Amino acid sequence: MNDEPTKQIAVPPLSLALIPIILTIGLLGLQIFYYDDFTPHIPLAIGFAITALVGWTQGYRWKDIESGAFHVLHVAMPSIATLIVVGMLVSTWISSGTVPMLIYYGLELIDPAWFLAAAMLLCSVVSLCIGSSWTTVGTVGLALVGIGTAFDIPLYWTAGAVVSGSFFGDKISPLSDTTNLAAAVTETNVFDHIKNMMPTTVPAMIIAFLIYLFVGGQSNAGADQLAQIETFKAGLAANFDMGLFAILPLVVVMTLAFFKVSPIPALFAGFILGAGVAMVQYGYSFNEALTFAHSGFKISTESDALDSLLNRGGVTSMTWVVTLMMFALAFGGALERTRCLEALVGAVMRLSKGFRGLQTTAIMTSVTTNVVSGDVYLSIALPGRMYGPEYNKLGYSRLNLSRAIEEGGTLVSPLIPWNAGGAFVMGALGLTVVNGDYSVLLYAPLAFACWLSPVIGILYAQLGLFSKTAEADQIQDEPVNDGRVVAGSAVENVVESAKG
Repeated sequence: MNDEPTKQIAVPPLSLALIPIILTIGLLGLQIFYYDDFTPHIPLAIGFAITALVGWTQGYRWKDIESGAFHVLHVAMPSIATLIVVGMLVSTWISSGTVPMLIYYGLELIDPAWFLAAAMLLCSVVSLCIGSSWTTVGTVGLALVGIGTAFDIPLYWTAGAVVSGSFFGDKISPLSDTTNLAAAVTETNVFDHIKNMMPTTVPAMIIAFLIYLFVGGQSNAGADQLAQIETFKAGLAANFDMGLFAILPLVVVMTLAFFKVSPIPALFAGFILGAGVAMVQYGYSFNEALTFAHSGFKISTESDALDSLLNRGGVTSMTWVVTLMMFALAFGGALERTRCLEALVGAVMRLSKGFRGLQTTAIMTSVTTNVVSGDVYLSIALPGRMYGPEYNKLGYSRLNLSRAIEEGGTLVSPLIPWNAGGAFVMGALGLTVVNGDYSVLLYAPLAFACWLSPVIGILYAQLGLFSKTAEADQIQDEPVNDGRVVAGSAVENVVESAKG
């Protein structure tokens, strides 16, 4: 193939654009369900190659496909770097006693009967304050997994509650990158955007809270469970200092996040401080602290269950997740560069009739882009830019669109294992598929708040409820920007937003 870049090529026909998407999804299904092997990396790599071949038949050259893949990878580099730093953070926060202390006092204060509901609410408050679902999952969420394990609550239930709270707090936080991106690409005011999400956010959170409360209420601590809780507490107290000094790294990270310091330097500061506390408090050498950051923390207590919980973290623990993200993002970038995604969106848009169809289509386009491309930013940027003029034509406010792409974009991303959000959740919380046991993936349907919101949004669209007309746009304050956050390519110029 000629490496010279080509000029703009027409959108491919839908039949051709669907070939790499259908074949890749088929390969993923074959690998996961037939061969019972949850390693989506190679099917996604093959999907990238198929997309390149389809593009070649349309007149694209290798340089085009390569630039499309590398562009999306470049946009996602802050997310990939965040994953790596979180791996370092987790191991040092365990060695410093930060995570063990949170688990210890959580066992003291939280009753198993309402643990799941409390976990969701706690993660909601933290992510709302700091504007980062990933930071919440990797810190507070990890501690909650330890508490849930001691309570003998299945990991997927705890993970579902953590994800529900973390991503919903992120969704309605003015400090969140995706919240600001959704407002920017639809040219709406970010605070009006947040206000307009409440009709779907509040009911979804209430329903999820009641479910978690009901499920938690079915479990009363029996003799075996109480014995395990005491074993956990004794093991933690014997190996870690439960003083308040250990909480310092968490306080610093949350403070930096609250003051809108970017996630990577904020988390790295938490890693440095955690390593310092570990060396001062427990006498670890500098080399041991570096080893923990790279290979994970290692300890041997009298409880195998406690050991499996504490022996984790490190850069190496994120290798599987990072490589999965890179494969998925390269595939999504190739689809976007060859305009296959644009062909799919265009075909769906032609089928939508009136506001009901348009609003439903916007939500489902974000969901589909999340599934196919593996990138939450693309799932927000692509429909956000493409559908805006259609809302204007129908006389409806773009606030409806900004809500739709948040519901199908931000909230659905953690539910898809090969998406950046889903891969992070699985890596940070230790949701590993072992010996064909896919039960850990149940966290996705059990993250009720995440999928209930788009369902409620579609229901509102069909009933004509909470649907703002264009008159609402006439009284908006100045938009977040001049609408140039995403221009040309669907993901072009979102790097700055992604870094937030």
